[in-house]
Amino acid sequence: MSKTSNINRVDGFAKVTGSATYSAEYKTDGVVYACLVGSTIAKGRIKTIDTKKAEWAPGVLAVITHLNVDKPTGYQKAKDKRNFGQPLQIFKDDSVLYYDQPIALVIADTFERMQYAASLIKADYFKEEHSTDLQKAADKERKIDTDKGNDYHRGEHDGYKNAEVVLETEYTIPTEVHNPMELANIIAKWEGNNPILYTKSQGVEGTRRSIAGVFDVPAENVEVHSEYIGGAFGMGLHTWPYEIAALIGSKKLNRPVKLVLHREQMFTNVGFRPYTIQKMGLGATKAGKLTGLTHEAVAMTSSYEDFMEGTVNMSRFIYDCSNVSTRYRIVPLDTCTPIWMRGPGEATGSFALESAMDEMAYKLNLDPIEFRKLNYAEKDLEQNKPWSSKFLLECYEAGMERIGWKNRKNEPGLVKEGNWFVGYGMGTGTFGCYRSPTSVKAKFLANGDLVLQCSVNDMGPGTATMMTAIGAEVIGLPAENVIIEMGKSGLPKGPTQGGSATTSSVGSAVHDACNLLLSKVIELASKNPVFKGIPLSDLAFENGVVYSKKDKSKTVALTSLLSSNKLEDFEVENLSKAAEEAKKYSIYSFSVHFVKVLVNPNLGKIRLAHVVSCADIGTVINQKTSAGQMYGGAVGGIGMGLMESLEIDHRFGRPINNNFADYHVPVNADIEKQEVFFVNKKDPISNPMGTKGLGETALVGMAPAIANAVFNATGKRVRDLPITLDKIIETVKV
Repeated sequence: MSKTSNINRVDGFAKVTGSATYSAEYKTDGVVYACLVGSTIAKGRIKTIDTKKAEWAPGVLAVITHLNVDKPTGYQKAKDKRNFGQPLQIFKDDSVLYYDQPIALVIADTFERMQYAASLIKADYFKEEHSTDLQKAADKERKIDTDKGNDYHRGEHDGYKNAEVVLETEYTIPTEVHNPMELANIIAKWEGNNPILYTKSQGVEGTRRSIAGVFDVPAENVEVHSEYIGGAFGMGLHTWPYEIAALIGSKKLNRPVKLVLHREQMFTNVGFRPYTIQKMGLGATKAGKLTGLTHEAVAMTSSYEDFMEGTVNMSRFIYDCSNVSTRYRIVPLDTCTPIWMRGPGEATGSFALESAMDEMAYKLNLDPIEFRKLNYAEKDLEQNKPWSSKFLLECYEAGMERIGWKNRKNEPGLVKEGNWFVGYGMGTGTFGCYRSPTSVKAKFLANGDLVLQCSVNDMGPGTATMMTAIGAEVIGLPAENVIIEMGKSGLPKGPTQGGSATTSSVGSAVHDACNLLLSKVIELASKNPVFKGIPLSDLAFENGVVYSKKDKSKTVALTSLLSSNKLEDFEVENLSKAAEEAKKYSIYSFSVHFVKVLVNPNLGKIRLAHVVSCADIGTVINQKTSAGQMYGGAVGGIGMGLMESLEIDHRFGRPINNNFADYHVPVNADIEKQEVFFVNKKDPISNPMGTKGLGETALVGMAPAIANAVFNATGKRVRDLPITLDKIIETVKV
């Protein structure tokens, strides 16, 4: 890319005017309405379930439970009858594995009749002792032999213990839920033995494969539509039991079934960021050089399925340290399976690591940024590879200037504005840059417009806008002449949207397909009499015209070229994947979040007076959508730091704040001033555009930045998120 695009979101008008069709909004003849009835215990078996009143209620078409379900063929592949080690197989048996686990599906001819009938279902249970408290169950931790679960050691094991200055601390992250604006939903129907889904998915191809496995049909026979998504943050990375239930119901009735979870079910049935306990050990010389780092994490999973994320991974490479040890364990609890949530693993791990770095800096009487510079990693010591690019120092400098870091005092509680204590904090973030094999079809229409097709979808970051910007620049067309078709099966196969890999994967495929299309069009044009005797290398394409670079009077319009060759369109499809050369490098995005907080000593109230987020993400494809990503990620980190926590009544294993009145998320009034800065220097290795991922690292590091700023303002170190007023009010000196 030669320049940063600044085009508006190509789907923005459709979204704000309501013409964008989300999965639950598709018009389907004969559709009926379904809902799930959840268990009222956290663990046990269903003794009896009374569905008669519901079945006899007006308009009810079916009530499905484990007693009458037509089990999908794929259920037979379960490892054992309780299905441990696999995704939950809905209605498979009488087992209850977590509170609000679906135990019945009610289908009726109207939404209101469905709701009423669901209220008539009653169940009795054989209760078993449940476990939902990680703090009490942490001794049941277990190791999983995977890349994420294996212990890592570089140098001396737990080498920090022999340092001149030693810090040992513990941090906790509570359960956080995704809660996007759009509820989880599906319209399910069948054509013969072929399932058709209009569903909320971050990966069309992944959904096809999972549905194919459950119902034992070829993946190519599964049709998935997910063109628009109203936010997801990771919950759309899994095929959930509600989707299987809707397909079971649709197959039974041979009618389309629409199922939309209600808000309370979003807290219990579609995953969450797992509750995690972390222990940090840091060792350093008195001069501030790290000599040892140990990062241990214990996180929750469900009792029936193992879930892990990269919580300790960042600690292995982000700083120059010769002795590094990491350990990661999981504890099965009686809950729904956790799932990736924005900045998965790294957002959790950075809170512990970056808070501990701040604590050690204070212990050494060093400025936190100077401490990080002393331990700046010039290469990736974990992989023993050079960085493809790294401009983290530029992020530090830009953030310091914009936040007013010079006004910060190393001793807490020394800076005040009126009656408010002022604190400054920062946190470093990173996330790996990945590139998946991706196919894109690039097609010229007879009128000269460019069509780009890929099954990838867009949950909000601006994928269609990115594709438009890259295609327009490579082809040399105005953005308004580029048409994007995406988010459904049958299109060239794209990746799941997650892990900040979409631009690198799909953008590269767009870049390569458009270049291939250009070469084929020029090759076709070279046979035109206008270019007789002109070598192929002298021809170029721009603004819908093929021309000679040496004699620009010789031209052929694309529309004429297609017409003269009796072509209604002209297309190419190309599979794009990472070059072997990239394996020689460590490719990461980097970010730094800076915050200025004001703390009221009487009320414990925290105000975010100023937030500055700086990122090294390689080439910035589109300034508007990239800035939006960074703003949104920072807001998510603010929720993580100050507000979000799913509270469980462990006596019953059920959430008590499963609503937006009691589960708090940031709103506009919570952030007084927010800025974004990008280094915007091309990465020479990552992909043809020189981009690196943004969506995940936009959140990583924000929570510790807030915690560190609160300490700088008050002298109170909060190590268990979120930082609520009760955790600081009693310790702040007026």
